[in-house]
Amino acid sequence: MTVFASIGQFAGVARPVVMGLLGLFVLLALWQFLIWVLETPVYLVPAPSDVALAVRNDFALLASSSVPTITEAFLGFLLGNCIAILVAASFVYAKLIEEMFYPVAIIIKTIPIVAIAPVLKIMLGNGIEPKVVVAALICFFPTLVNAVRGFRAVDPQLVELMHVLSASKTEVFMRVRLQSALPYIFSALKISVTMCVLGAIVGEWIGANHGIGYLLIQSMYEFDTPRLFASILTASFIAITGFAIVSVLEKIVIRWDAASVT
Repeated sequence: MTVFASIGQFAGVARPVVMGLLGLFVLLALWQFLIWVLETPVYLVPAPSDVALAVRNDFALLASSSVPTITEAFLGFLLGNCIAILVAASFVYAKLIEEMFYPVAIIIKTIPIVAIAPVLKIMLGNGIEPKVVVAALICFFPTLVNAVRGFRAVDPQLVELMHVLSASKTEVFMRVRLQSALPYIFSALKISVTMCVLGAIVGEWIGANHGIGYLLIQSMYEFDTPRLFASILTASFIAITGFAIVSVLEKIVIRWDAASVT
């Protein structure tokens, strides 16, 4: 009975993956069929087979271009989320700070990132710094909003119990508020880990000599559409890998039922 239960549980977990792959296969087959029927030139829209061939032929170029993009996205991810969590904690403990600077955060969020990137390039130069800052900015707001909500979603009775036990503010924060906020924070991290890749690529569009963003621009100017699509596929793979890593970390860190805490 235990063996059959394990098989059933595995089938339940594997079904979404199998169905997702099946849907992707159907979409690619339809794409390939339409290219063949409509006889679309490869420089306009390549077939999946052309993209796969470009990935194979330019694999070394795509891999080397991924390194700076991953570095910029990772550093921006760390910078943006760490600052967002610290600012969220200050908002929870200091209402005045929240009233003063929360509107500022909203205003910064409303500015298009493609408008901020050229300014950062002028200020910080053409190195890695503006790309990291762009990636950090694009990660900052989702984590800030979710962290504030998570820090305030704590059970008031737990806070009161900690006060009765003469716990300090630091102990209340680490043992109660942070534990309550972790599900919210990880939800934000899943969003920001994909968005930081976009931020790094946008930064590379403004000015770079390497990276996936640079490769995208170069492929577009050269009308190398298969390599352009291969670059897009590489960027998507980087973002999906980041999402998977954060999901695994979430399962490792959060070992309790998040619904029971919130």
